[in-house]
Amino acid sequence: MGERAHRRLPRLAWLAAGSLCLAAGVIGIVLPLLPTTPFLLLAAFCFGRGSQRVHDWLLAHPRLGPPIEAWRRYGAISRRSKILAAAAMAAAFGASIILGAPRFALVAQAIVLVAVGSFIFTRPAPPLARIAAIED
Repeated sequence: MGERAHRRLPRLAWLAAGSLCLAAGVIGIVLPLLPTTPFLLLAAFCFGRGSQRVHDWLLAHPRLGPPIEAWRRYGAISRRSKILAAAAMAAAFGASIILGAPRFALVAQAIVLVAVGSFIFTRPAPPLARIAAIED
């Protein structure tokens, strides 16, 4: 493998990871149990290392960019995203109960979900001027 191809491999890996995260985030827009914003944040991170052009496109996108901007500027999560996250966590836990997961798995899942929920619900909401753009 040549030196040039060897230097391009990490960039291609970041692009592939960013593409997978972006795809998961876009699917999460229509699939309520898949969180959109965390995947968009990961995609932006990956694209920042793999392709500045794609990174800039993602941040400028009218639908996908605002949640990333809110997180970067304010460490904020929109109210709508918090509600959807809570619903997804409750549905996942409920599904585990219905499917008969072992007690130790339910306890472990509950601990993780409470920790994640605590993190999500202690983040501020974006400033009022940005909420409409972020939640639409």
